[in-house]
Amino acid sequence: MVGVRIRELRTGRGMTLTELARTTGLSPGLISQVERGLTDPSLETLRRIARILDVPLFSLFREPDAESGAVVVRRDRRMQVSSPHGGISYQRLSPGSGRLELLEGTLEPGAASSATPWSHPSEECVTVQEGRLLVEVGTERHELAPGDSCYFDSRSPHRYVNPTQRPTVFLIAITPPSY
Repeated sequence: MVGVRIRELRTGRGMTLTELARTTGLSPGLISQVERGLTDPSLETLRRIARILDVPLFSLFREPDAESGAVVVRRDRRMQVSSPHGGISYQRLSPGSGRLELLEGTLEPGAASSATPWSHPSEECVTVQEGRLLVEVGTERHELAPGDSCYFDSRSPHRYVNPTQRPTVFLIAITPPSY
């Protein structure tokens, strides 16, 4: 499903597969395999593609439009994305068609959400469900315990780090979706 969506967005912008590869720094072969559903792209690959296509990362996983005003996302039907290097995974709790994205993240012991802090045009609020989470925003570092939350402007370079020897589970609300 994600490959079909990437192809739709790419061709809708009049972009060739080679142009997308060049601008993302990915190989044409990898993008071709992703578009044809032959390989599952990593979180970093999806971030690069979404950035070039100028769409929120999770919009690459299009959900059917709701016929009513309410959309239910069943636990066993959540969309999940993981890092290629391991350490972090996200499940989308929101349907992906609104102005708010709600994600549940799991960060393995000693892992980080990204190798270096990065930014995107949104606002973000994170709350810890289990474990401890170090939130790095710009030059600030905030350690959160279960029940603690941290709100910030996502245009500031940021990342999440698990400084413990146990997995950390947290929720992130992002508006507008641009992750």
